[in-house]
Amino acid sequence: MKKTIGISLGLLILFSILLYFIVNHSDLYLVFFDRRRLAQFINSFGSVSPLIFIALQIFQVLFAPIPGEVTGFLGGFIYGNFFGLLYSTIGLGIGSWLAFILARWIGRPLVERIINPKTMDRYDYLMAHQGTWIAFLLFLIPGFPKDYLCYLLGLGHMELKTFLIISTAGRFLGTALLTFQGHLAREENYLGLGIMIGISLLILVGAYFLRPRLEAALRRHRDLHHWKASEKQRKEKG
Repeated sequence: MKKTIGISLGLLILFSILLYFIVNHSDLYLVFFDRRRLAQFINSFGSVSPLIFIALQIFQVLFAPIPGEVTGFLGGFIYGNFFGLLYSTIGLGIGSWLAFILARWIGRPLVERIINPKTMDRYDYLMAHQGTWIAFLLFLIPGFPKDYLCYLLGLGHMELKTFLIISTAGRFLGTALLTFQGHLAREENYLGLGIMIGISLLILVGAYFLRPRLEAALRRHRDLHHWKASEKQRKEKG
């Protein structure tokens, strides 16, 4: 655990240096929500632009001022399908890892500053138990606040290796769709872009109807566990 924390702190220091470098070279906040300006800004760093892009992906996971849809789209727009998906996956993976480790290391006081209490109460089962498959499905659903999920799982008992597998695999579909859209936009393949957006919308509609059912299943699992725990305590006392 100490080794993991040491590596995490080292990555945070490196990331802070990169962020300082970025902020001192541009009015970053204004650029975040303009895809074209953000693409020009990232490209202005030349050969180190992949590091800047990865740093932005890490930043949007940890602090979420940048919509993940923007950076995912830009990965494909700037670097194409393969490298866009690769750089996004690296950045999201490191950001998710750091969020998980920071939540585990610092604990609830940190997470409560980032996530509102209602959201924490809604998914308290994931903090109390591993909930591996449910967590994977939540990562898979488009539109679900996956960055918050990284912090919440860090408060629970899930192993880091398991978390890295399900978070990377769960994020992959959404990241791939955004990357492919960005690449098609760069190639001005508007027919393909329209088809890809249509596929994404169908997935979003499906996720819209699936999410309440998944959350209901989450609550049933939580209530069942609480009932079993109370029954066990009652029998031990009896």
